[in-house]
Amino acid sequence: MKKRFGIDIDGTVTCPASIIPYINKDFNLNITLNDVKQYDLTHAVDISEEEFAKWFIKSEPVIYAESPLAAGAKTILNKWGDEHELFFISARSAHLLKVTEKWFIQHELSFHHIDLLGTHNKIKAAKDYNVDIFFEDKHDNAVMIHEECHIPVILFNTPYNQEPIPSGVIRVNNWSEANAWVENWLK
Repeated sequence: MKKRFGIDIDGTVTCPASIIPYINKDFNLNITLNDVKQYDLTHAVDISEEEFAKWFIKSEPVIYAESPLAAGAKTILNKWGDEHELFFISARSAHLLKVTEKWFIQHELSFHHIDLLGTHNKIKAAKDYNVDIFFEDKHDNAVMIHEECHIPVILFNTPYNQEPIPSGVIRVNNWSEANAWVENWLK
């Protein structure tokens, strides 16, 4: 039976460390993904939230255009795209849609719909699109989507999302583990 998958983009489809080289270069740092213990990256740099936000708004088109794919994502997403509907739901701002679509086409990734919300609150979109399962890297999003939508949420394990999770949020280390869980869930 065909299912509708809700899928976050950054840190899920893209490598979670995608932003790190830009932070290191622009702020003269030498951090790795393992140094990032919180989703909010302002703790990693010694500037105000406002200054970091300005930097990010200026930098995000380049970061998104050049982000590497997460290992294994392409094969699994394209297989799922042949069997299910893939709705990518991201906190990226809507003005980045062309950059995002170009990235998907360049990486030959299957998609049925891309919605750039401009906010991390994905619950309404998950409900409006009636997704059956969600894939996320942000801990609080994963928990809230599961609790509000009553669907399984696959949480991609990163150093910045180590808080406890309820039983309906499934922590995986990679796309292969996500695929194995999904295959079992679909039976």
